[in-house]
Amino acid sequence: MLSIESEVLARHLPVFEGKSILFFGDVRDDFARSLTQAREVHILTNYFDYAHHRQAVEFSLENANQAELGVFYWTKNKQECQFQLLQWLSQSSQGQELLVIGENRAGVRSVEKMLEPFGNIAKIDSARRCGLYHFELQNVPNFDCKKFWKSYRLNELEIFALPAVFSSSELDGGTKLLLSTFHKADGLKGNVLDLGCGAGVIGVSLKKMFPKIKLTMSDIHAMALASSERTLAENQLEGKVVASDVFSHIDGRFDLIISNPPFHDGIDTAYRAVESLILQAKNHLTKGGELRIVANAFLPYPDLLDQAFGSHQLLAKSTKFKVYSAKA
Repeated sequence: MLSIESEVLARHLPVFEGKSILFFGDVRDDFARSLTQAREVHILTNYFDYAHHRQAVEFSLENANQAELGVFYWTKNKQECQFQLLQWLSQSSQGQELLVIGENRAGVRSVEKMLEPFGNIAKIDSARRCGLYHFELQNVPNFDCKKFWKSYRLNELEIFALPAVFSSSELDGGTKLLLSTFHKADGLKGNVLDLGCGAGVIGVSLKKMFPKIKLTMSDIHAMALASSERTLAENQLEGKVVASDVFSHIDGRFDLIISNPPFHDGIDTAYRAVESLILQAKNHLTKGGELRIVANAFLPYPDLLDQAFGSHQLLAKSTKFKVYSAKA
C-alpha cells in the first residue's frame, strides 16, 4: 500500500526514466521498489523499523550516496529534515537534482525557504494534501553537524541530543516520574535494558545511580542512537547501544527492562509497539526480572500487563502518567 506522498510521486513516473535514484528521509512504503523504469534505486533510512523488514535498505545517520536524482520524503520535524537535506547536498555537485515530497500539515512548504539559498526550487505538483518540489543545486552548502546538537543538564549528567529525539531539550514529565521510582537503597544490579532510549536519559541516570549494572540501550531512530552514544561518552559511562525494533535485535536476558515507550506516529502505532514490548518482554527477562514502564494514564496497559505476566503493580502516578511494574 502506497503512502499519499508516493501516490503523488507516481503521477511523475517519466522523471525517473533511466536514472539512478536515491530515496531518503521518511520513506515508509515500497514505491521505490516498483520503479522498473529507473536504472538504479538506492534507499537510505534513519529508521530501523523500516530497514530491518526489507532487503537492500541502508540504515545510517549520514548519507554518503550519490545519485542523479534524490527523492526526499519530508518528516514531521523541520530540523531533522534540514539535517538530512543539507548533509546530503553538502556532498553533492552543482546541478544535482532533488525532489522533495511531503504533507502540507507536516510543514513541507518550509522547504522553499530552507533550500532557496542553495539553488532553484519550485513546486511542481499539489495533490493528496501534499506538495511536490523540484530543486536544482547551485550553491553547495556547508554542513556542520555540531550546530544540530542540543544539550541540557540533569543533576550531575549532561544530556546530548540531535533533532527529533525524545527528551532532546528537557526532561519530560513521564521520564521524571519513572526515574522517581528508583532509589539508591534499591541496590539495582545485573543486566538492564533501556528500550526506546531516545537521548539516553533513563539509561545514563540508572548507570550513574547504580554503577554496577550492565547497561544496554536500544532505539529505532539513528539520531537517537547517536544521541545515546554521545550522552554515554560525555558522561564517561559504559553501555552498549543497539539498533532494534522492540526486541528484534536484542540478545540475552535482563534483570530489568525499562521504557518510556515512544509515540512517534500517533496513538495507534505507539500502542502496537508497546503491545509488542509488553507481550514479548517476559521472554527477555531473567526469572524474577522486572518490566517497568511509564505511560499516559488513559492507555489500557494494565490489561496487557496482566495478560502477559498475570499481575502488575502501580508504582507511581500523576495527572498525566502512570508507572507500572510487572515481574517474570
